[in-house]
Amino acid sequence: MNWTELSVYTTTEGIDPVAGILLTAGLGGYVVEDSNDFNEFLEHTTVHWDYVEDSLMRLKDCETCVKGYLPENAQGAEMLAFIRSSVARLQAEDVEGRFGRLAILCGNLREEDWENNWKQYYKPIRVGERLVVVPSWEEYAPLPGDVILTLDPGMAFGTGTHDTTRLCLAMLEQAVRPGCTVLDVGCGSGILAVASLLLGASSAVGVDIDELAVKIAGENAALNGVQGQAVFHCGDLTEKVSGVYDLICANIVADVIKRLAPDIPQFLKPDGVFLASGIIDERADEVAAAIESAGLSIQRREVSGGWAALWCRLA
Repeated sequence: MNWTELSVYTTTEGIDPVAGILLTAGLGGYVVEDSNDFNEFLEHTTVHWDYVEDSLMRLKDCETCVKGYLPENAQGAEMLAFIRSSVARLQAEDVEGRFGRLAILCGNLREEDWENNWKQYYKPIRVGERLVVVPSWEEYAPLPGDVILTLDPGMAFGTGTHDTTRLCLAMLEQAVRPGCTVLDVGCGSGILAVASLLLGASSAVGVDIDELAVKIAGENAALNGVQGQAVFHCGDLTEKVSGVYDLICANIVADVIKRLAPDIPQFLKPDGVFLASGIIDERADEVAAAIESAGLSIQRREVSGGWAALWCRLA
Protein backbone atom coordinates (compact mmCIF):
# COMPACT_ATOMS: atom_id res chain seq x y z
CA MET A 1 0.00 0.00 0.00
CA ASN A 2 1.18 3.52 -0.80
CA TRP A 3 1.09 6.25 1.81
CA THR A 4 0.95 10.04 1.70
CA GLU A 5 2.44 12.27 4.38
CA LEU A 6 -0.08 14.61 6.01
CA SER A 7 1.16 17.80 7.72
CA VAL A 8 -0.89 20.18 9.86
CA TYR A 9 0.90 23.46 10.68
CA THR A 10 0.09 24.85 14.10
CA THR A 11 1.78 26.20 17.26
CA THR A 12 3.27 24.55 20.32
CA GLU A 13 -0.05 25.07 22.10
CA GLY A 14 -1.89 23.49 19.19
CA ILE A 15 0.05 20.22 19.19
CA ASP A 16 -2.28 18.36 21.55
CA PRO A 17 -5.62 19.28 19.92
CA VAL A 18 -4.25 18.64 16.42
CA ALA A 19 -2.71 15.32 17.44
CA GLY A 20 -6.03 14.38 19.02
CA ILE A 21 -7.79 15.00 15.70
CA LEU A 22 -5.32 12.78 13.82
CA LEU A 23 -5.71 9.95 16.32
CA THR A 24 -9.50 10.27 16.28
CA ALA A 25 -9.44 10.08 12.48
CA GLY A 26 -7.73 6.71 12.76
CA LEU A 27 -4.04 7.47 12.22
CA GLY A 28 -1.93 5.02 14.19
CA GLY A 29 0.55 7.67 15.31
CA TYR A 30 2.05 11.04 14.55
CA VAL A 31 5.33 12.97 14.52
CA VAL A 32 5.81 16.46 15.93
CA GLU A 33 8.26 19.06 14.63
CA ASP A 34 8.45 21.94 17.10
CA SER A 35 11.17 24.59 17.43
CA ASN A 36 10.46 25.17 21.14
CA ASP A 37 10.94 21.52 21.94
CA PHE A 38 14.10 21.29 19.82
CA ASN A 39 15.62 24.43 21.32
CA GLU A 40 15.05 23.03 24.81
CA PHE A 41 16.92 19.93 23.67
CA LEU A 42 19.83 22.04 22.44
CA GLU A 43 19.97 23.99 25.69
CA HIS A 44 20.41 20.79 27.65
CA THR A 45 22.89 19.14 25.28
CA THR A 46 25.31 21.98 24.50
CA VAL A 47 28.33 19.78 25.09
CA HIS A 48 27.12 17.42 22.36
CA TRP A 49 26.36 19.96 19.63
CA ASP A 50 28.94 18.40 17.32
CA TYR A 51 26.69 15.40 17.12
CA VAL A 52 23.57 17.25 16.00
CA GLU A 53 23.13 16.58 12.29
CA ASP A 54 22.73 19.53 9.95
CA SER A 55 19.43 18.07 8.75
CA LEU A 56 18.07 18.39 12.28
CA MET A 57 19.22 21.97 12.76
CA ARG A 58 16.36 23.17 10.54
CA LEU A 59 14.06 22.36 13.47
CA LYS A 60 15.63 25.26 15.38
CA ASP A 61 13.48 27.77 13.48
CA CYS A 62 10.78 25.58 11.98
CA GLU A 63 7.04 26.19 12.09
CA THR A 64 5.39 23.73 14.45
CA CYS A 65 3.93 20.83 12.52
CA VAL A 66 2.10 17.59 13.38
CA LYS A 67 2.59 14.85 10.78
CA GLY A 68 1.01 11.50 10.05
CA TYR A 69 0.52 9.12 7.13
CA LEU A 70 -2.62 8.44 5.11
CA PRO A 71 -3.20 5.33 2.98
CA GLU A 72 -3.73 6.21 -0.66
CA ASN A 73 -7.21 4.75 -0.95
CA ALA A 74 -10.83 5.62 -0.18
CA GLN A 75 -10.23 5.18 3.54
CA GLY A 76 -7.37 7.67 3.41
CA ALA A 77 -9.54 10.15 1.53
CA GLU A 78 -12.27 9.88 4.13
CA MET A 79 -9.73 10.24 6.92
CA LEU A 80 -8.42 13.42 5.27
CA ALA A 81 -11.93 14.83 4.94
CA PHE A 82 -12.57 14.04 8.62
CA ILE A 83 -9.31 15.75 9.61
CA ARG A 84 -10.07 18.74 7.41
CA SER A 85 -13.54 19.27 8.88
CA SER A 86 -12.26 18.83 12.44
CA VAL A 87 -9.36 21.25 11.89
CA ALA A 88 -11.78 23.77 10.36
CA ARG A 89 -13.95 23.51 13.47
CA LEU A 90 -10.89 23.91 15.70
CA GLN A 91 -9.87 26.99 13.72
CA ALA A 92 -13.33 28.52 14.00
CA GLU A 93 -13.31 28.03 17.77
CA ASP A 94 -9.76 29.41 18.14
CA VAL A 95 -10.81 33.06 18.19
CA GLU A 96 -7.54 34.12 19.85
CA GLY A 97 -5.36 32.44 17.22
CA ARG A 98 -3.51 30.33 19.77
CA PHE A 99 -3.22 27.39 17.40
CA GLY A 100 -1.64 29.19 14.46
CA ARG A 101 -2.68 28.97 10.83
CA LEU A 102 -3.82 25.30 10.95
CA ALA A 103 -2.92 24.75 7.30
CA ILE A 104 -3.03 21.21 5.88
CA LEU A 105 -0.59 19.81 3.29
CA CYS A 106 -0.54 16.29 1.85
CA GLY A 107 2.99 15.46 0.77
CA ASN A 108 3.74 17.80 -2.10
CA LEU A 109 0.08 17.89 -3.11
CA ARG A 110 -2.44 20.60 -2.47
CA GLU A 111 -5.76 19.44 -1.02
CA GLU A 112 -7.41 20.04 -4.39
CA ASP A 113 -4.94 17.68 -6.11
CA TRP A 114 -5.51 15.00 -3.49
CA GLU A 115 -9.26 15.35 -4.02
CA ASN A 116 -8.90 14.38 -7.67
CA ASN A 117 -6.30 11.67 -7.10
CA TRP A 118 -8.36 9.62 -4.67
CA LYS A 119 -11.50 9.46 -6.81
CA GLN A 120 -10.20 6.29 -8.40
CA TYR A 121 -10.67 4.46 -5.09
CA TYR A 122 -14.21 5.63 -4.33
CA LYS A 123 -16.89 3.23 -5.65
CA PRO A 124 -20.65 2.75 -5.12
CA ILE A 125 -21.43 1.42 -1.66
CA ARG A 126 -24.65 -0.08 -0.28
CA VAL A 127 -25.68 1.15 3.16
CA GLY A 128 -28.54 -0.42 5.06
CA GLU A 129 -31.23 -2.22 3.07
CA ARG A 130 -32.13 0.26 0.33
CA LEU A 131 -29.69 3.13 0.25
CA VAL A 132 -26.80 3.07 -2.25
CA VAL A 133 -24.24 5.91 -2.27
CA VAL A 134 -22.88 6.40 -5.80
CA PRO A 135 -20.01 8.77 -6.69
CA SER A 136 -21.12 11.26 -9.33
CA TRP A 137 -18.42 10.05 -11.74
CA GLU A 138 -19.37 6.35 -11.42
CA GLU A 139 -22.10 4.35 -13.17
CA TYR A 140 -24.42 2.06 -11.21
CA ALA A 141 -27.33 -0.14 -12.33
CA PRO A 142 -29.90 0.06 -9.52
CA LEU A 143 -31.71 -2.98 -8.21
CA PRO A 144 -35.47 -2.90 -7.55
CA GLY A 145 -36.15 -0.84 -4.44
CA ASP A 146 -32.75 0.88 -4.38
CA VAL A 147 -32.61 4.50 -3.25
CA ILE A 148 -29.70 6.09 -5.11
CA LEU A 149 -27.79 8.94 -3.48
CA THR A 150 -25.43 10.58 -6.00
CA LEU A 151 -22.52 12.22 -4.24
CA ASP A 152 -19.47 14.34 -5.00
CA PRO A 153 -17.94 14.88 -1.56
CA GLY A 154 -15.09 17.15 -2.68
CA MET A 155 -13.06 17.83 0.46
CA ALA A 156 -16.03 17.57 2.85
CA PHE A 157 -16.45 14.67 5.27
CA GLY A 158 -19.08 12.05 4.48
CA THR A 159 -18.84 9.59 1.58
CA GLY A 160 -20.38 6.50 3.14
CA THR A 161 -17.05 4.66 3.31
CA HIS A 162 -16.27 5.63 6.92
CA ASP A 163 -17.82 3.49 9.67
CA THR A 164 -19.33 6.55 11.37
CA THR A 165 -21.18 7.63 8.23
CA ARG A 166 -22.37 4.11 7.44
CA LEU A 167 -23.66 3.67 10.99
CA CYS A 168 -25.55 6.94 10.85
CA LEU A 169 -26.96 6.25 7.36
CA ALA A 170 -28.21 2.80 8.42
CA MET A 171 -29.96 4.31 11.45
CA LEU A 172 -31.29 7.16 9.30
CA GLU A 173 -32.87 4.68 6.91
CA GLN A 174 -34.84 3.25 9.85
CA ALA A 175 -35.65 6.59 11.49
CA VAL A 176 -36.95 8.63 8.52
CA ARG A 177 -40.73 8.74 8.22
CA PRO A 178 -42.64 10.17 5.24
CA GLY A 179 -42.98 13.93 5.59
CA CYS A 180 -40.66 14.27 8.60
CA THR A 181 -38.35 17.24 9.12
CA VAL A 182 -34.60 16.74 9.57
CA LEU A 183 -31.73 18.74 11.08
CA ASP A 184 -28.18 17.65 10.16
CA VAL A 185 -25.62 19.08 12.61
CA GLY A 186 -22.10 19.20 11.14
CA CYS A 187 -23.50 18.34 7.72
CA GLY A 188 -20.17 17.96 5.90
CA SER A 189 -20.88 16.77 2.35
CA GLY A 190 -24.62 16.88 3.06
CA ILE A 191 -24.87 13.11 2.76
CA LEU A 192 -27.21 12.65 5.74
CA ALA A 193 -29.50 15.55 4.88
CA VAL A 194 -29.78 14.51 1.22
CA ALA A 195 -30.26 10.84 2.14
CA SER A 196 -33.11 11.74 4.48
CA LEU A 197 -34.90 13.61 1.68
CA LEU A 198 -34.47 10.73 -0.75
CA LEU A 199 -35.86 8.39 1.92
CA GLY A 200 -39.03 10.48 2.28
CA ALA A 201 -38.37 13.45 4.57
CA SER A 202 -40.14 16.63 3.52
CA SER A 203 -37.37 19.07 4.39
CA ALA A 204 -33.83 19.11 5.77
CA VAL A 205 -31.66 21.79 7.32
CA GLY A 206 -27.90 21.34 7.51
CA VAL A 207 -25.40 23.39 9.48
CA ASP A 208 -21.61 23.24 9.45
CA ILE A 209 -18.81 25.47 10.68
CA ASP A 210 -16.91 24.90 7.40
CA GLU A 211 -17.91 27.19 4.51
CA LEU A 212 -16.60 24.73 1.91
CA ALA A 213 -18.70 21.92 3.40
CA VAL A 214 -21.83 24.07 3.20
CA LYS A 215 -21.11 24.84 -0.47
CA ILE A 216 -20.52 21.15 -1.28
CA ALA A 217 -23.66 20.09 0.61
CA GLY A 218 -25.75 22.47 -1.50
CA GLU A 219 -24.19 21.09 -4.68
CA ASN A 220 -24.99 17.52 -3.61
CA ALA A 221 -28.59 18.45 -2.89
CA ALA A 222 -28.80 19.78 -6.46
CA LEU A 223 -27.17 16.62 -7.83
CA ASN A 224 -30.04 14.64 -6.34
CA GLY A 225 -32.80 17.05 -7.31
CA VAL A 226 -33.74 17.94 -3.71
CA GLN A 227 -32.28 21.46 -3.58
CA GLY A 228 -35.75 22.93 -3.06
CA GLN A 229 -36.19 20.92 0.14
CA ALA A 230 -32.75 21.52 1.65
CA VAL A 231 -31.19 24.56 3.30
CA PHE A 232 -27.57 24.66 4.50
CA HIS A 233 -26.12 27.25 6.89
CA CYS A 234 -22.53 28.07 7.81
CA GLY A 235 -22.10 28.48 11.55
CA ASP A 236 -22.73 26.79 14.87
CA LEU A 237 -25.99 25.08 15.81
CA THR A 238 -27.53 27.72 18.04
CA GLU A 239 -26.35 30.61 15.84
CA LYS A 240 -28.09 29.58 12.63
CA VAL A 241 -30.92 27.16 13.41
CA SER A 242 -34.44 27.69 14.74
CA GLY A 243 -37.60 25.61 15.02
CA VAL A 244 -38.09 21.97 16.05
CA TYR A 245 -37.48 18.79 14.08
CA ASP A 246 -38.67 15.19 13.93
CA LEU A 247 -35.13 13.91 13.42
CA ILE A 248 -31.75 15.37 14.33
CA CYS A 249 -28.50 13.71 13.28
CA ALA A 250 -24.95 14.64 14.24
CA ASN A 251 -22.06 12.70 12.73
CA ILE A 252 -19.23 14.77 14.23
CA VAL A 253 -16.81 13.83 17.04
CA ALA A 254 -17.27 12.96 20.69
CA ASP A 255 -16.19 16.31 22.16
CA VAL A 256 -18.46 18.34 19.88
CA ILE A 257 -21.45 16.08 20.56
CA LYS A 258 -20.85 16.49 24.30
CA ARG A 259 -20.70 20.26 23.91
CA LEU A 260 -23.84 20.44 21.76
CA ALA A 261 -25.89 17.90 23.75
CA PRO A 262 -27.54 20.49 26.07
CA ASP A 263 -28.87 22.36 23.01
CA ILE A 264 -30.41 19.35 21.26
CA PRO A 265 -33.68 19.10 23.27
CA GLN A 266 -34.79 22.62 22.30
CA PHE A 267 -34.68 21.64 18.59
CA LEU A 268 -36.23 18.15 18.96
CA LYS A 269 -39.98 17.45 18.83
CA PRO A 270 -41.37 15.55 21.85
CA ASP A 271 -41.53 12.27 19.92
CA GLY A 272 -38.42 12.99 17.81
CA VAL A 273 -35.21 11.01 17.38
CA PHE A 274 -31.62 12.18 17.84
CA LEU A 275 -28.89 10.16 16.08
CA ALA A 276 -25.33 10.75 17.30
CA SER A 277 -22.35 9.26 15.50
CA GLY A 278 -18.63 9.93 14.98
CA ILE A 279 -17.87 8.56 18.45
CA ILE A 280 -14.82 6.39 19.14
CA ASP A 281 -16.15 3.26 20.83
CA GLU A 282 -14.13 3.74 24.03
CA ARG A 283 -15.68 7.20 24.49
CA ALA A 284 -19.26 6.11 23.86
CA ASP A 285 -20.08 5.84 27.58
CA GLU A 286 -19.00 9.42 28.36
CA VAL A 287 -20.90 10.76 25.35
CA ALA A 288 -23.97 8.77 26.38
CA ALA A 289 -23.68 10.23 29.88
CA ALA A 290 -23.54 13.78 28.47
CA ILE A 291 -26.58 13.10 26.27
CA GLU A 292 -28.53 11.67 29.20
CA SER A 293 -27.57 14.65 31.37
CA ALA A 294 -29.09 16.87 28.67
CA GLY A 295 -32.48 15.17 29.12
CA LEU A 296 -32.39 12.42 26.49
CA SER A 297 -32.39 8.65 26.84
CA ILE A 298 -30.28 6.19 24.85
CA GLN A 299 -32.52 3.72 23.04
CA ARG A 300 -29.89 1.86 21.00
CA ARG A 301 -26.15 1.68 20.50
CA GLU A 302 -24.58 0.35 17.29
CA VAL A 303 -20.85 -0.31 16.87
CA SER A 304 -18.70 -0.84 13.76
CA GLY A 305 -14.95 -0.73 13.22
CA GLY A 306 -14.24 0.82 16.62
CA TRP A 307 -16.89 3.55 16.22
CA ALA A 308 -20.27 3.93 17.91
CA ALA A 309 -23.60 5.51 17.02
CA LEU A 310 -26.42 6.26 19.47
CA TRP A 311 -30.18 6.35 18.87
CA CYS A 312 -31.73 8.75 21.40
CA ARG A 313 -35.11 10.18 22.38
CA LEU A 314 -36.26 12.79 24.89
CA ALA A 315 -36.48 11.20 28.32
